[in-house]
Amino acid sequence: MSRLAIIAGQGALPAALAASLPEPPFVCALDGFTPTGLDVDQVFRVERLALFLRLLEDQGTTRIAFAGAVQRPRLDPSLFDPQTAQMVPRLLAAMAQGDDATLREVIAIFEEAGFEVVGVESIAPALLPQAAVLAGEINAQHETDATRAAAITAALGAVDVGQGCVVANGLCLAVEALPGTDAMLKSLAAIPASLRPKGGLFYKSAKPGQDRRIDLPTIGPDTLRLAAEAGLAGVVFEAGSVICLDLPQMIAFAQAQNLLLWAR
Repeated sequence: MSRLAIIAGQGALPAALAASLPEPPFVCALDGFTPTGLDVDQVFRVERLALFLRLLEDQGTTRIAFAGAVQRPRLDPSLFDPQTAQMVPRLLAAMAQGDDATLREVIAIFEEAGFEVVGVESIAPALLPQAAVLAGEINAQHETDATRAAAITAALGAVDVGQGCVVANGLCLAVEALPGTDAMLKSLAAIPASLRPKGGLFYKSAKPGQDRRIDLPTIGPDTLRLAAEAGLAGVVFEAGSVICLDLPQMIAFAQAQNLLLWAR
């Protein structure tokens, strides 16, 4: 059986992915971005990427899965090895075009090195719930707000801005951008009560046309907690396209807080 390596970032997703696999993976983490609850076998730096690719090959790795949050690292030119230095212009050009272009270039580099890049949905499909109402009940306003939110999120994703938004009574209260989901949900508390409709939904989806092997959106119990603290009526996500961390706990929390949890 071919060996799988997880290129892990921060957060709980790498550990959840590792726990769902039949065999222990080779866990690697970018320096400064350690995953939660998972031992790391190898730390690497972008400046030594070519050497890291060689190490993966020496470990018998044939497949690569990316999981977890990573921000663009600060690069130290003094640390580049000659082979990695040749990759820098293409990486910098991709970074200038946005996150999607950068991720596509990263995938291309790993594939050119002979590795198969696999997505979470292909190796751990249970982490991406299919269509279902998981907690609560859908009403007519939920249907309307979810439809509006899906259209807004698709527009955001098309220009590589974000993967989520909040809609209440047809009005968009917040959109996800570089600071991420948690920052967006926390910002809702700053909206004056006179300007904010009651209820509302947080909606999350994949970007239109994105490479689904990397950077699929992820939500978990903390997402529901922040939605509840923001006074929202529920969390809705695109079925089969959003990774859910600890789904039983998410469902239990939604039921306890009378929140809608809907894989749409």
